[in-house]
Amino acid sequence: MINKTNQINNFVGQLLIASPSLNDPNFHQTVTYICENDESGSFGLIINRPMKTNISEVLNQLNLDTPNEPGNFPVLQGGPVGLERGFVLHKEGEWENTSRINEDISITTSKDILLSMASGNGPSESLLILGYSGWGAGQLEQELKTNSWINAPASQDILFTVPYKNRWEEAINLLGVNVSNISGQIGHA
Repeated sequence: MINKTNQINNFVGQLLIASPSLNDPNFHQTVTYICENDESGSFGLIINRPMKTNISEVLNQLNLDTPNEPGNFPVLQGGPVGLERGFVLHKEGEWENTSRINEDISITTSKDILLSMASGNGPSESLLILGYSGWGAGQLEQELKTNSWINAPASQDILFTVPYKNRWEEAINLLGVNVSNISGQIGHA
């Protein structure tokens, strides 16, 4: 018998790719990295939606002074919920409020990582994200059954290297499928 908790937790650290038929403007052609998934629900961060703001503007809004100019490090919109909440998805390093998602990726929600990033002492690979995506208990699993989403193993390349505009198509390519071969209708190939 399959343990339901293990079955649910299999989504943690995976990519959730919006299917071509998902026309919700909040999620159309998005790629979401799943950070938590348990019997209470799911939490993820969209990794391919750059905002018009950058790290300098965020540091200014938080009244955080840095000795160096942090540059034009982009900020992503992680989802439609809690746009005032910030997250840094990153590789190595640990700050005041860092949680490990898996052996390769962590998430930090404390301001000290922003100061480290601005001074050039942050993680080698990171994403600054405002807002998040959330699903209630069983909601994500139901949306997967109706083909709103496709899940795939995460790739650090897609998380940190592939240009934002190409991440949706590249994530689908991870499955060995050409995006033009996916039908926009549920139940059709």
